[in-house]
Amino acid sequence: MNIAHPATDSSSSTFHRPELLAPAGNWDCAKAAVENGADAIYFGLDRFNARMRAQNFTEADLPKLIEFLHRRGVKGYVTLNTLIFPNELTEAEQYLRTIIAAGVDAAIVQDVGICRLIRHLSPDFPIHASTQMTVTSAAGVEFAKDLGCHLVVLARECSLKEINKIQAQIAEQEVALPLEVFVHGALCVAYSGQCLTSESLGGRSANRGECAQACRMTYELIADGQTVDLGDRKYLLSPQDLAGLDVLPELVKTGVTSLKIEGRLKAPEYVANVTRVYREALDRVMADLGEPNPLAPFPAGEGGSREPRQTERQVEQGDQDHYNLEMAFSRGLSTGWFRGIDNQELVHARFGKKRGVYLGEITRIRQEQITVRLEAPVKPGDGIVFDSGHPEAKEEGGRIYTVDLRGPEATLTFGREALNLRRIHVGDRVWKTNDPELDREIRQTYSGEHPQFQRPIQVEVHGEVGQSLIAIARDGLGHVVQVESTMPLVEAHNKPLTTERLQEQLGRLGNTPFELGGLTNHITGNVMLPVSELNRLRREIVVQLEELRAQPKRWQLRSPASWQELLSQPLSTLKAQANSQVQTPELVVLVRNLKQLQAALAAGIQTLYCEFEDPRAYRDAVQMVRKEKNEKAFSSLPSIYVAPPRITKAGENWILQQVKACDADGYLVRNYDQLQFFGGDRCIGDFSLNVANPLTAGYFKQRYGLERLTASYDLNMAQLEALLTSCPADWFEVTVHQHMPMFHMEHCVFCAFLSEGTDYTNCGRPCEEHEVTLRDRVGTEHILQADVGCRNTVFNGTAQTGAEYVQHLLKLGVRHFRIEFVNEASEQVAQTIQRYQQLLQGEITGAQLWRELRLQNQLGVTRGPLETRS
Repeated sequence: MNIAHPATDSSSSTFHRPELLAPAGNWDCAKAAVENGADAIYFGLDRFNARMRAQNFTEADLPKLIEFLHRRGVKGYVTLNTLIFPNELTEAEQYLRTIIAAGVDAAIVQDVGICRLIRHLSPDFPIHASTQMTVTSAAGVEFAKDLGCHLVVLARECSLKEINKIQAQIAEQEVALPLEVFVHGALCVAYSGQCLTSESLGGRSANRGECAQACRMTYELIADGQTVDLGDRKYLLSPQDLAGLDVLPELVKTGVTSLKIEGRLKAPEYVANVTRVYREALDRVMADLGEPNPLAPFPAGEGGSREPRQTERQVEQGDQDHYNLEMAFSRGLSTGWFRGIDNQELVHARFGKKRGVYLGEITRIRQEQITVRLEAPVKPGDGIVFDSGHPEAKEEGGRIYTVDLRGPEATLTFGREALNLRRIHVGDRVWKTNDPELDREIRQTYSGEHPQFQRPIQVEVHGEVGQSLIAIARDGLGHVVQVESTMPLVEAHNKPLTTERLQEQLGRLGNTPFELGGLTNHITGNVMLPVSELNRLRREIVVQLEELRAQPKRWQLRSPASWQELLSQPLSTLKAQANSQVQTPELVVLVRNLKQLQAALAAGIQTLYCEFEDPRAYRDAVQMVRKEKNEKAFSSLPSIYVAPPRITKAGENWILQQVKACDADGYLVRNYDQLQFFGGDRCIGDFSLNVANPLTAGYFKQRYGLERLTASYDLNMAQLEALLTSCPADWFEVTVHQHMPMFHMEHCVFCAFLSEGTDYTNCGRPCEEHEVTLRDRVGTEHILQADVGCRNTVFNGTAQTGAEYVQHLLKLGVRHFRIEFVNEASEQVAQTIQRYQQLLQGEITGAQLWRELRLQNQLGVTRGPLETRS
């Protein structure tokens, strides 16, 4: 038996080869991803996806797109990763039926109710828990598994150490699911699924795919009432882009199943460029780790089948990769949170838009010529921009006409009147923003009609004199075909069918999706077969494999099922139970310090929530409430609920233990760890659980026994009404006054800009010494606070009120109305509580309260997200 390039037995490999998952906002991007080595792509349809600004695909595109992908051995995942409102459930159900019937490989989902609906419609269609579900721990993985998910996309904020810890914990607890992580692309400064900034500032919800990218804007840092001079650092919330290239070996060793590239809003050149870099780098990593590549996507040459660019031959592979990534799109590249928290590196704060490759600094300007001390290669035709430290203003830039290289410097000329030289200065930085030669090369990778990226097949041949030649081909994806010759093998007097000759003939797979990855020769004796017959066998293998691949996946799909069946009881029965227990309307108050708590107690509030930076202070808060009961002889003991931080990472249960040690009456739960940890206690579900439809509400209310749920802050009045009429209104409390928590983030602004430290171990805790706000471009000062985990929340400086909707909400059956305070003085707390008490008692109208608050509050109030938008 002769074997050439034998297939790898993946079971013997020490490390699993992760899938490379690329973004596709349109057909060109899909083709760019496929032709540059993506194992799978993810894409949105024209509804219910978190990138509504992308071109996206239509339902009618699905069959053709999925067939194209599957013929090429690539999987296709649909993003259905937004919150779904009650009146959209019927449409979402039809969407899901179309997706499942089209043979899509999985849906990427944020909404808990949609996970339930998918599993109701199909017992086997794969669900991937989106990063919008904010999974940061083993408890989150277990939550997703209980929902019926097949894979979890971890939050981008998870470090390599934390990923390893999650893997160990889910293996120990036997709740293991495959894990996916983002390896490259733009970083949201806030936790995905927990950012309410666009909703707060403009009614464009990030949880609905309408992010306005307020994190990329300029802010001033105000500490203790004074503007902090940060020089040219103005983009305080704009992270550098993620590039996991340098930690790729460590990522593979964590055992993650999928590496995801961000960028559904990006051009096909970006998709092709970045996918190719990571495809080649991943192949090199797997080879270094001792696993021969079963895909062998770039067979010719080291690191690729195509020749490296002539102009960059002198650049090492790693430098070339970084150059390509920066040219694809870059606000600066870093490893994000993979290596742990480094607040100095994550946000350089000098610009928030694409820059590209740093070319160098201007050393001389003479007549129409500009001399630059080079840090990167440059050539005629390249596009550049001059950076004077004011990226928010119009910047000079253009295409280079000539380059005169002299040692480390280059003198550049430009087209006549292309630049206003008066706006360019010695010392300005220069960025290369475009490389036409690279773009041209990249476009060639996906512009042809025939497949350019080929995936290997393994072929074995059998036969002996007098019998047909049998060839069995496997594509590595589970597809196997067998073909045989129409004529018998005859004895060879010369040129027998050696392994080499079989490789030569069967390996001529140009213009097909395949290449010969390995051939095993089981032929007995010296035999021969005409070349024409070998060619026919080769063509038949290709045809049959493509036909097998093109067949849509047949997921189970229950035809009579509907979302209404997931309601545990008929709605009429639930409503009747709710109406039989009508309660007096109650004002619930959330405070963030002990003085505010004292004011709320003095106002007679019976249900109090505390959210303090230091959970150890909760013991004092509980004692204060119980002492007040004894001293003032309350008719009933006020209930005090305390809030753990919004995020709980692997290894942070000590924080939850600190919270529980205060012996409060109950807990305001924000995430999956807290649902698990406080499972035997009285619990209220907070807004961060993203309850936006009755299927999600029913799951949290009935599976976890939560007393009440806080309606999602993404709902306007019409959507909230639809939620309240689709399940019992007494399940919910509605927040009617608050400073919206806009950004909730791992990035610590205190550490980054008020210290030289990298994290809590060396920052000196400026958060404990200074009161800080962030002033935006229109002059509003947004409040910055840190929690015990050093995560920051930016609260909208302008309070929002739903006072004008309270009477309508009362008619709908709402009985719990929450008002929240951040840094208000106790006098203002008392006055605001009094007004809302008068509102609930019918003594003043919502319009009166609205007008009065506008006059009282220095910053004014807005009507906030409840205001119905067109």
